[in-house]
Amino acid sequence: MRVPPPPFVKRLTSPPVINIKSGATFFRRHPSSLPPPNQHAHLQPPKNDNPPLFKGISFQVPSHLSQSPQQNESSWVVVGPSRSGKTTFLQMLRGELHCSPISARTWPWLTQHNLTPQTAIKYVGFYGKGISEVTTSAYLSARYESLREDTDFSLKEHLLGQTQFNLGHIPGEHVISQHLFDKVVEDLSLVELLDTPVAFLSNGQSRRAAIAKALMAEPEVLLLDEPFVGLDPGASRALSVMLKTLAERASPRVVISCRPQDPLPGWIKRVVYLEGAGEMAIAGQLGIEGAEDAFVKEAGGGSQVDIITEADEGALGEPLVEMNGCKVRYGNKIALGNWDGGLHWTVRRGQRWGVFGPNGSGKTTIVALLCSDHPQTYSLPIKLFGRNRMPEPGSGERPLTFWDIQSRIGHSSPEIHKHMPRGLNVQQVLESAWADTFKGVPKLDEDAKQKVKATLRWFEKELNPRYSKDKDGPRDDVAWAQDYLFGGLSFSAQRVLLFLRAIIKHPDIVVLDEAFSGMDEYVRDKCMLFLACGEEKAYAADRTVVEHPAPEKIKVKGLGEDQALICISHVKEEVPDCVKEWLCLPEPNMGLPARFGQLGKPLRTDEDTWMHTIWGLNRRN
Repeated sequence: MRVPPPPFVKRLTSPPVINIKSGATFFRRHPSSLPPPNQHAHLQPPKNDNPPLFKGISFQVPSHLSQSPQQNESSWVVVGPSRSGKTTFLQMLRGELHCSPISARTWPWLTQHNLTPQTAIKYVGFYGKGISEVTTSAYLSARYESLREDTDFSLKEHLLGQTQFNLGHIPGEHVISQHLFDKVVEDLSLVELLDTPVAFLSNGQSRRAAIAKALMAEPEVLLLDEPFVGLDPGASRALSVMLKTLAERASPRVVISCRPQDPLPGWIKRVVYLEGAGEMAIAGQLGIEGAEDAFVKEAGGGSQVDIITEADEGALGEPLVEMNGCKVRYGNKIALGNWDGGLHWTVRRGQRWGVFGPNGSGKTTIVALLCSDHPQTYSLPIKLFGRNRMPEPGSGERPLTFWDIQSRIGHSSPEIHKHMPRGLNVQQVLESAWADTFKGVPKLDEDAKQKVKATLRWFEKELNPRYSKDKDGPRDDVAWAQDYLFGGLSFSAQRVLLFLRAIIKHPDIVVLDEAFSGMDEYVRDKCMLFLACGEEKAYAADRTVVEHPAPEKIKVKGLGEDQALICISHVKEEVPDCVKEWLCLPEPNMGLPARFGQLGKPLRTDEDTWMHTIWGLNRRN
């Protein structure tokens, strides 16, 4: 239960909630302990697998409110590129790393009120465990089936902790009041989803649900790891407004992490910038003279270079996807196409589509229909590659099988990320693009093997945890890719690997569903350049684009005119420049039709089209 704040007069002298004294250093385990057993005995152990983190840090989260909102220190943002340690920093605040000296990190205010960091400080991460802990589906299409299992708990049951078969109150357990429950689900726009099984929630809805679950515990400090990634612009604004209210009341105190390219909410007053490998470059206050300049200088300002590979209009080929009035129903609920006539949409070879819409509008359902993961693909008016899933009786036409479709579509999405076996190594994940299943035996010819090796060399810096900075440029040896498991990579590296898996075999259709989320801008831009040009072009050190010095050695080429691209994103900078057509789905259950349009220039440089035309929003934060 939240401890009522003391009178304002006393707040000015109350001890901090989190207090890290100058000179503190952190380690993943005790610095004198032995390293864990090496499962790869043939490898040389790293020189230092337990390096010091955040050396010399000094950090405080006060328990009181400042007299001036501009000086309020109860809201912090931790910013840094991929693999810089943002998640580790948040976990350190709640005691998950070893501190040296041990007395340098304390929680004075919590101790004073007989609270522990584990109960009073709640961490909400979206890249590992979370709401998915109660999602029991073992395969991609399970979420779309009409029959529910006993373990398909509703969102309401999840939020109230009613996910056990033997329900009953445990003495001393936190009790959620009806007033708190009603307020949290209202603030996070979850009221209409309370009876929905958590397995059916979209990626953005799952994020809001995870935050709601943490708020039900009435924490003193709320740690949110990149909370705005995966939310549509409207949902991001609503969440920001709610977090601002919490931060202004210091109820709870809020610490969030962001990528360098993410806009910082205006209510954030304090910032920590991480350079990389657990090194803190800046910790200070935003809104004071010179702070923003220093932040921008440290954060860098990498920008995507205009690389547009668009198909000639006359070269557009035959239809690859034809939806002629699709409506996806679950009983009385229509999840997609809830308007007159349903969804009519055609995707042809050579086209580059962006698919947008609010969380829960049906974007993931469209991906499931395309990739044949959705059971209703058999009964809906859909053609893939010019064929129906079930041919007309007596036509003599062979049915279009799941394996036929999977072999011609490259797909990266949060759902693929969730179900990718963590025990596969880096090379196996990439090679699974040629397999029937994630763990199936890939059918690799010599050309495919060369593509795998070339791609691993090109992205060694992003995928190899032991990449050495003193060896610039890709190397020939890719043996490292067999030594690291998918589950042991950073979230950014996992996303890069799944993106590469989706494009490497040059499929007829490339589906990128939030494929770039979790990457910093430099990694994202490198992936986008690879999507457009393959090995033909690369970024130089000064961020200019240079040609491959040996064109005859190129094994992987960029997106071709014989391919179609479908990109789903909530962030305009994560939409490739080549996208020229767009589809925007309406708010669910509004009865409004889907909207279509064309782009005259890259979305990342066209704020008006993105916010006004596509989303129907103004620019106010």
